[in-house]
Amino acid sequence: MTGTTTGEGIPTASARTATVARTVTDVLQPRNVLLAGMLGLGLAAAGDWTGLLWGFLGALCAGLIPAGYIEWERGRGTWGDRHVVDRTKRAPIFFVILGSIGAGSVVMVLGNAPTGILVAMLALWVMTIGLLAVNTVWKISVDSAVASASVSLLAVVHSPWWIAAYALTWAVCWSRVALGYHTVAQTVAGAGLGAATTVAYVFG
Repeated sequence: MTGTTTGEGIPTASARTATVARTVTDVLQPRNVLLAGMLGLGLAAAGDWTGLLWGFLGALCAGLIPAGYIEWERGRGTWGDRHVVDRTKRAPIFFVILGSIGAGSVVMVLGNAPTGILVAMLALWVMTIGLLAVNTVWKISVDSAVASASVSLLAVVHSPWWIAAYALTWAVCWSRVALGYHTVAQTVAGAGLGAATTVAYVFG
């Protein structure tokens, strides 16, 4: 079976490749990546188990609440699935993410959270601003941005060895292209924006 193209002219994959790509994109979707990544960031930033609580708060605000919002809108028939392939309908999601991360960051400041996890939250907030801005004119990959940001932040807060986990970021980028949700350029741009979150630590 040969591939076809999406309504946006992006090539899709064969059935077998699509099955693998679907598994990758579902397992490594933003809410899952952020849950694992923020827990790791919190633990590394605090140096003890209390960091897991801050990490979970970060994952809740950056990933789980936005994912819940998407599922709620799906239930109302607003979108067909979590991918929201029409970029013109994505703005509300970004605003929910910004509000959720902002609220979580305030709680972290008031609760004297470790600097590392707080800076990571602020970096994700700025990244979301970038995604929103680009999305007004071009369909950038959010999944690729989140996967890249999680790896790059872990590399800065915990250990440079986390750079090896960029293999997972590559897998996310591949899956998005294989499924026809994005072009290569859109995933590379997303990954680049995600990696840029580490710039926050220059000023943190």
